[in-house]
Amino acid sequence: MTFIKLIFVNRYFYPDHSATSQLLSDLVFFLAARGFRVEVVTSAQRYDDPAASLPDGERCRGVLIHRVRGLRFGRESLPGRLLDCLSFFWSAFLRLRQVVARGDCVVVKTDPPLISIPAALVARWRGAILINWLQDVFPEIATELGIMAAGGAMGRLTRAMRDWSLRRARINVVVGTRMASLCARRGIAREAIAYIPNWADELTIRPMAPDLNPLRMRWGLRDAFVVGYSGNLGRAHEFETLLGAAELLRAQPDLIFLFIGAGALMAALRQAVAVRGLRNFRFKPCQPRAGLSESLSVPDVHLVVLRPGFEGLMVPSKFYGVAAAGRAILYVGDREGEIPRLIAHAGAGWTIAPGESAALAAHILDLRDHRSECRAMGLNARRLVETRFPVGRALAAWAALLAPWKG
Repeated sequence: MTFIKLIFVNRYFYPDHSATSQLLSDLVFFLAARGFRVEVVTSAQRYDDPAASLPDGERCRGVLIHRVRGLRFGRESLPGRLLDCLSFFWSAFLRLRQVVARGDCVVVKTDPPLISIPAALVARWRGAILINWLQDVFPEIATELGIMAAGGAMGRLTRAMRDWSLRRARINVVVGTRMASLCARRGIAREAIAYIPNWADELTIRPMAPDLNPLRMRWGLRDAFVVGYSGNLGRAHEFETLLGAAELLRAQPDLIFLFIGAGALMAALRQAVAVRGLRNFRFKPCQPRAGLSESLSVPDVHLVVLRPGFEGLMVPSKFYGVAAAGRAILYVGDREGEIPRLIAHAGAGWTIAPGESAALAAHILDLRDHRSECRAMGLNARRLVETRFPVGRALAAWAALLAPWKG
């Protein structure tokens, strides 16, 4: 007897700890534990270590993992990233042709961008179902970054092919309400759009008091007021507003800006800090997922940043982890954005427009000088995750969506 299977596609997967990998890992291990037959087509790389080489294939916690090989230029340059993406396109396409059978369901994320196009081709040829899981929207992001002209031939062609892959899908799962509206404007039927927000596991990420946090002690931050940033610092973000605030606050000896993670802009931030002679910055590498309660609880307040032009094209997934850790949030971006509205409604922090460094500095000083208010905002953030975005609700929504392919 042949069983219908789910085949997920994403460039990164367990044991990688990047944001899309963590979300995918949570979901597929949850489904496998509940009787779904699940396979994953992914790369043999890690997000922050292109030289790493994971096994070509293995079975882990009931999930069959197909890892394909590709180029390994890494994320430091756009040409290198493009070549890495193209090589994964081809390798993943060939592997999907081998593993997809009639009646299967292919669930494809958006790393690398536009991977839904080759996945849609294979699904059509094999008589399989296609579900797109949109973490971000390309080529619109490339246009916003100035990489691709919206009205140029390449821009028109890629949008047309992308739209075809969205129309070809049974369902397009989006992670934001603005993203849902964008898909509808592109002609995707509303019944083919499902909103399932991202999550953080609030059951394992728990708030931790600063004086009880061993990581804070090891990093020498016991008596500081820490403004933190955790995760990827990429091209959709900016740090000029923060730098301006840090310069205004450079004479405050108890204020520390802590950056945990990596990303395309992290090296540029380090250089800018050095050029300005700012001594109130600390940089740490990505932390293991098992230690997120500790690392996310080191800061007293967290920064979340998204350039306004990217609203509706992506949703900062770091918001959910920060909120689960019970920390106040300073959001640099569009005050009418999706996450800023949630923060304002919950009383979990403040939103500052890009360029308003003085306002950001004032909010930081206010939170430092009113620690009880800062802690109350953190509790509100935690309550928001528990009531609106619990991990169990999101995973159950996915399980219900995919129930026809349980086999």
